[in-house]
Amino acid sequence: MTEYLAEGPRVGIRPFALTDAAEFTARARESGRLHRPWLFPPTDAAAFEAYARLLVEDPAKHGFLVCERAAGTDGAAGTDGAIAGFININNVVLGGFRSGALGYGAFAHAAGRGLMSEGLGLVVRHAFGTLGLHRLEINVQPGNAGSIALARRAGFRLEGFSPDFLFIDGAWRDHQRWALTASG
Repeated sequence: MTEYLAEGPRVGIRPFALTDAAEFTARARESGRLHRPWLFPPTDAAAFEAYARLLVEDPAKHGFLVCERAAGTDGAAGTDGAIAGFININNVVLGGFRSGALGYGAFAHAAGRGLMSEGLGLVVRHAFGTLGLHRLEINVQPGNAGSIALARRAGFRLEGFSPDFLFIDGAWRDHQRWALTASG
């Protein structure tokens, strides 16, 4: 049985582990059409190891896997623990700021099923509770309708626009800034 940091009715969240490489990279390869041109998760073992090590070892990062939970003893056989997606809190700053920047991605088999919405809610509660953060920010390319919809469903508010914000897929990309604070 998988141990989760937090659980909802259909998903649990847990930290990344180096042993997740095979499943994570297979799901990332299967999800290339869903992710492009927005996201480029690791698709081979070496890239995954470098990525996961940063999330595990860097105190300014927290990586979470959103995993499916079987719906009771009689339902969803074989899905318990399957990785549905990932949510990372990057650039964590403590002190008077107590903030972090979220990045996330669903895998194709889980897209459109509400699993990431549930997982994001668990991560937000964990960030504002256990991690003691006050503010979370999501930076989204304006054309990424799915990511914007997820941010809205989680209660994030649009705060602004940042031209040439991140270097993705060979170019500097504009982003919208969405944020949520512990006080709402």
